[in-house]
This record gives sequence, C-alpha cells and structure tokens, in this order.
Amino acid sequence: MRATVKDVAKLAGVSPKTVSNVINGVVFVRPETRARVEQALSELDYVPNMSARGLRNGRSGMIALALPDLLRPYSAEITYLVVELAHERGWGVQIEQTAAEPNREFELLSKGRAHLVDGLILNPVNLDDSAVTTAGPLPPVVLIGDVDQDLVSQVAIDNVAAARDMTKHLLAQGCRRIAAVGTPEIPRGSSGVGVLGGTANAPGTAASRLRTAGYRQALEEAGVPNDPELEINLDRWRPEGAATVVGKYLTEHELPDAFFCFTDTVASGTLAALWTAGIGVPEQTLVAGFDNILESQFMIPPLTTVDFDRRDFVRSALDLLAERMADRDAAPRRVIIPHRIVERASTAR
Repeated sequence: MRATVKDVAKLAGVSPKTVSNVINGVVFVRPETRARVEQALSELDYVPNMSARGLRNGRSGMIALALPDLLRPYSAEITYLVVELAHERGWGVQIEQTAAEPNREFELLSKGRAHLVDGLILNPVNLDDSAVTTAGPLPPVVLIGDVDQDLVSQVAIDNVAAARDMTKHLLAQGCRRIAAVGTPEIPRGSSGVGVLGGTANAPGTAASRLRTAGYRQALEEAGVPNDPELEINLDRWRPEGAATVVGKYLTEHELPDAFFCFTDTVASGTLAALWTAGIGVPEQTLVAGFDNILESQFMIPPLTTVDFDRRDFVRSALDLLAERMADRDAAPRRVIIPHRIVERASTAR
C-alpha cells in the first residue's frame, strides 16, 4: 500500500502538518526536523498524490519562471538555480521566455489566476512594458531584476551602487576616459547626443538607466567631466551587437582608457572588437563587466566584473514567492543582495 503523510509523520516523530510543510516547501521547517522528515519520506518511498493534493489546497505543485532572453548565459545560470532550489521545496518549474513582450507576461499571469501554476517569478526589463501594472488582480508574483516598483515583492541588487563601485575601480587604476558600453539611447531633442546616434526614442532598460546613473555618479564624485561621446548605447545586450558597435566606435573615436561594459556578455563582444582591432587588454586599455557569469573567468584576459551571490538571489526570490503563496495579502517586500568587485587581469595595470 502507498505510504501516507500520517505514516511519514509517525516514523519521523513529527505531526502530519510538519510533513506537509516539508513536502510543500511553503512554511519554514528547522533543518534538523526537515532532515528527519526527508529520511522518513525516503525510507517509506513516499509518493505524493498530486491530484488529491490539488483538490484539497488548490495548488498544482508548479511555479513559472519567465526571463526576457534565454540565450544569455546569465539566464541559464538563474534558470539552473531556480530549478534546483525549487526542487528542494517539491516544486516543479515551467520555463518561459517573454522577449520583453507584455502579452507573454499577461498569459503567464492568467495561468496563475487559473491555478495552472501556483506562483510566478518574472524578470521585466521595464515596468512600463510589464503586464504586472495592467493585468488586474495578481496571483502570487515575485519580480527579479531592476524595475523600480512597489506592487509586488522583488529581489534585486543595487545597480547604481554596483556601477559606481566598478567605475571607481577603473578610476583607481588611473583611467579618466572611461567608456560605458550599454547605456540607453538618448531620445531625439534631448540635451545630450549618444554615441552612434540611433533612431529609437526608447530610454533603454531599467538596468541600463540605473547603471548609467552609477557610472555618472562616480565620475562626478571624482571630478571627471562626463563626456557623452564615451557613452556607447546598445539596443540589445548581446556579444555580437557589442562587437559590431564597439568595432565601429574604434574606427571613429580616440581609444578610451577603459571600457565599462554593462554585462559580461557585452564585455565579451567588446574584447572581440578590441582583439580584431589589434588593441591589447590590459596593455592599451582596460575592460570590465557586470554579472560574473561562469565564462568571465575564462575570457582572454580573465574579466574583472561585478559579482553577487546568485544562489542567495534565487533563494530569496523563492522565499518571497512562498510568502505570497501562503498569504496573498502580505505586504510586498524588497530584498537587496550585496555585490562585490571581482578583480581579474582585464583591469590590471
């Protein structure tokens, strides 16, 4: 016969409610208690009756994760951690790509309201483009990333402070002409003119605006004039785009002292453009990135970058989602994950 929750509880010496809390992963259970329950689950070869559980508590045992671009290495690392840490809570994960399109987010929110998934983790690139603000009553939702909002719980890093710290690091290496790669395009009719012009009027992503603000703050604090010619905008943060844009920049402008790239993938494209132009790093110019993806330590030269604990980042997002699933009326919370500068050869004088 199939083992029941009561059988597991008896073997572990706990209440059936505690067993349910371990299985569902919504309520915190002390590690030593969780270990006893998990041992009992293993010994009894307990298999949850998902259909019966769904009828009782209205839950599917599935959550959804939606990222704007699954091709990016950063997205792969976040997806891996969400799947692994959600599995520890007994949750399955449905993976989606939004491509920054609000209608795809709206479809996911509809699935949440229909209880096809129990909760969602979304990564909008701009709040104005997110269905979170227009979809009406929300299911349990947690945002990861950089949009500034107070509608739902969120996990983020302090992009302004992180970009400021990286710019300060480059300034400390003696750099004064620091190019920022990934800044938002400047709308026509504005007081500044971005490198390579551009025809779009969009102000860029939330991350590009915040990281540009931090870059400018560090320059101002150091008494270094902000030169708009050193702000290189990109429509997409991908290596091929960065290689093309930076390659064109190098043919039209004096070589900067350093390139601060707003992601490591952008930095990889920048390094490729510099290599193609025969420019040595760090001998002739420095390059820094942001995110500390796995590949950054294997770039040539190894890349200096902004790092943060992604496991803590994802765990915090799942904790917040569990809170929302347990109490939809709970006040939204915002968790900021600390960052640090990882110094490697790409910025070594």
